[in-house]
Amino acid sequence: MNNDHWKTRSLAHVWHPCTQMRDHDGEAPTLPMIPVKRADGVWLEDFEGKRYLDAVSSWWTNIFGHRHPAIVEALKAQLDELDHVMLAGFTHAPIVELSERLVRLAPPGLNRCFYADNGSSAVEVALKMSFHYWRNTGQTKKTRFIALENSYHGETLGALAMGGPSMYRDTYAPLLLEPIHVPSPDCYPRGAGESWEDYTRRQFWHMERALEQHADEVCAVIVEPLIQCAGGMRMYHPLYLTLLREACDRHGVHLIADEIAVGFGRTGRLFGCDWAPPPGFDEDAQPGITPDFMCLSKGITGGTIPLAVTLTRESIYEAFWAEYREGKAFLHSHSYTGNPLACRAALATLDLFEDTRVLATNRALSQLMWAQTAELRQLPHVAEVRQQGMVLAIELAKNIRTKEPFPSEERRGVRVYNYGLEHGVLLRPLGNVIYFMPPYVITPREVETLCKVATEGIRRAVRD
Repeated sequence: MNNDHWKTRSLAHVWHPCTQMRDHDGEAPTLPMIPVKRADGVWLEDFEGKRYLDAVSSWWTNIFGHRHPAIVEALKAQLDELDHVMLAGFTHAPIVELSERLVRLAPPGLNRCFYADNGSSAVEVALKMSFHYWRNTGQTKKTRFIALENSYHGETLGALAMGGPSMYRDTYAPLLLEPIHVPSPDCYPRGAGESWEDYTRRQFWHMERALEQHADEVCAVIVEPLIQCAGGMRMYHPLYLTLLREACDRHGVHLIADEIAVGFGRTGRLFGCDWAPPPGFDEDAQPGITPDFMCLSKGITGGTIPLAVTLTRESIYEAFWAEYREGKAFLHSHSYTGNPLACRAALATLDLFEDTRVLATNRALSQLMWAQTAELRQLPHVAEVRQQGMVLAIELAKNIRTKEPFPSEERRGVRVYNYGLEHGVLLRPLGNVIYFMPPYVITPREVETLCKVATEGIRRAVRD
């Protein structure tokens, strides 16, 4: 059966995510539907044998590539022993072992793990748990949250509310909580000659002011460490995390780190929080901050099975530990919480971090991606090429001096996407931003192919 067979059957019944379906099956389809038969490493293959380099790790999940043999074997072995059991009143070896290892790897002080099914759910857990903590400790006025403009934390209603005004959020605004949004430290708008660090420090003033004014009613601040991914891969200096941790401590507010997209090596260290400079820039101190909640998903299973976890502190756990009659329990659950198969896939993924020099290899690959995109930095409609670890983003603009964007209806990014597919590379854009977030198993030659196709696709897309 060929591609057309599966496209026709899919379009008859499947409603695809984050998609205007008319783009696929209108009279003049804008986007081709790609049926995928198999995958291996960085490659996807359709039903007619054409291959596509997965430059976005299938929405940032397949950090060790598709069907990594170590993860596949771990899943097969687990399936022969235990497929699923509810976690209420039961436990099992994979979740115990995974929790122990996550606590060892996470920033110090995060030693309790609460599991969910996906990133949005992990954020919901953190939001509810923070609010419930303050309620259990008698601080019932704390009912709000602070978030950054241009942020994105998921599609369920609580997580969606935390996102900045955007196409994701605006339609559902009447249904949502109303957080306090403060300007982002995103360094793209900085002035000529201004450093990332100086701009980030200047932007932190807005957060400090919001905390001063609202701390008595705020449960927590939620941020995506270093990269606002769905917001266009906008990036900021890690100093912001250090300043934010200090300010949250001063004002008695929790800090939620949404590491769903950037965790597990994407930024060049295991977690984005690990980059934060120590207070006072003490050269002898270890870098990194400890949030009160850390949300993880996506890469945790190597992109094989859904899993999410929210890590938190023992002091927060203790606020829920009480006699049943006190009504302090955290009554939040998901049917597949802590699924043994997913936990085993996560353990195999962590094994790969231990058994390979992946972070060192990624540093070399990151440097190669930067070198291979040098030509793009000279093009007249490329406003910025920015990078943090294994994430590289190319911002297209109508006017790079004023940073005026191309009109959204021109869909310049989609032109790059379609060119990429024609030439065997999956480059799913974020509006006018083309980005690379490839699996860690990509080879130098495949990096060169990726950059060559992206460069030519962008060159064609920005022609007037």
